[in-house]
Amino acid sequence: MAKTFDVIVLGGGPAGYVCAIRAAQLGLSTAVIEREKLGGVCVNVGCIPSKALLHSAYVAKLVKHDAKTLGVNVGDVKLDLGAAVRHSRKASEQNSKGVEFLLKKHKVTIVNGDGKLQTARKVKVGKDTYSASKGVVIATGTRVKGLAQIGLEINKTTVISSDEALFLQQAPQSLAIIGAGAVGCEFTDIFNAFDSKVTLIEVLPRILPLEDHESSEAITRSFEKRKIQVLAGAKVKGAEVTEAMVTLDVEAGGKAQKIEVEKVLMAVGRALNTESIGLEDAGVTLTDQGFVAVDQNLKTAADGIYAIGDIAGPPMLAHKGSREGVFVAEVLAGQKPRPIRYDNVPSVTYCHPEVASIGLTEEQCKKQKLDYVVGKFPLSANGRARVALETEGFVKIIRDKRYGEILGAHIVASHASELIHELTVARENEYTVEEVDLAIHAHPTLSEAVAEAVLDSLGRVIHM
Repeated sequence: MAKTFDVIVLGGGPAGYVCAIRAAQLGLSTAVIEREKLGGVCVNVGCIPSKALLHSAYVAKLVKHDAKTLGVNVGDVKLDLGAAVRHSRKASEQNSKGVEFLLKKHKVTIVNGDGKLQTARKVKVGKDTYSASKGVVIATGTRVKGLAQIGLEINKTTVISSDEALFLQQAPQSLAIIGAGAVGCEFTDIFNAFDSKVTLIEVLPRILPLEDHESSEAITRSFEKRKIQVLAGAKVKGAEVTEAMVTLDVEAGGKAQKIEVEKVLMAVGRALNTESIGLEDAGVTLTDQGFVAVDQNLKTAADGIYAIGDIAGPPMLAHKGSREGVFVAEVLAGQKPRPIRYDNVPSVTYCHPEVASIGLTEEQCKKQKLDYVVGKFPLSANGRARVALETEGFVKIIRDKRYGEILGAHIVASHASELIHELTVARENEYTVEEVDLAIHAHPTLSEAVAEAVLDSLGRVIHM
């Protein structure tokens, strides 16, 4: 195997493998170093398997609650989380093999093992040392973490992370999920659909705290209708962990309570994989928040070393990392790629209904003292949503009052993850709400709700 390349990528997740493929497309000899399965967390224990389980949860809800209304009587419904997990693992394995196929197709060399940065753009893997003539790209990602300070270290049995949750063969009778960001809300949806009694706990005043307040409120109402206990503004003061259960001491709404559950799922964020990869030896520095410090070209303090993906800073999203991978590959090839607009990276939570957003929230607009107008359209007034019995949610557009610029967009809907991209394209190309209105939206579609929200922001909504 060759030991010298133009580019070496440390990490084979969505940021790393995309960077390697783009570099190879541009004629650069490239190697990827990965210690586990290709595809990283996203493909193996993140995005792909969790979305497979969420689809199973969607089908479970459809069959249990809506099928009879839709004219399909299925009789007694038997839920099998183990079967859903097996489906999710198959999807993950297919995607991981797909990444391997794509790397080999583009003649990218795959090196299995733990990579450690050296000086002068070198990376050591075991006894072998590989060198890069143009650059080394760090894309080592993140891992799950617990709350050791209150006795909630992950033990993989009664206190689990999303990693273990993706492999459970049976849904626990009771489950507390600590952390109500995207991961926490998605697993709440999954286990509720498979008949677990779920308590969702968030220390901040509302669940999905990074989303617009109306989106958070809509999901809270949806969860509570499904008998999910939502405790926002809550503090876990302590925990007693045994082999059979966990007892949490929780303070919420000024009241102390004990919550006894079969399992606790920790969804309180992720730890950065920056240890033991030789950052200090290579001259790479960290920010105060622990991310790898990079400049506008994602270059670190060390000559010829770049960082992309989660370790390069928020938003910690796979698609943001992939775009950074493309950007750095093009920089290393001598091109001048268009700067990444970090204020236009879409965010999605895949619970039911889904939550998707782009740009500023209404709270951020107020904080910045912007002169804005809100347009909003409920899914309950949309024909396609009605026929599908999926009328929870809305489309919300925030526009600049004077010029019609789209400052932000927030969607709660059954297919919000797909609907948001019209508005992502609009903001990237600086379309105004008037220009979005010029596009004829097919009828009947959920996308008509976007068009109607735009019209509402202009004071001329039709179907409400």
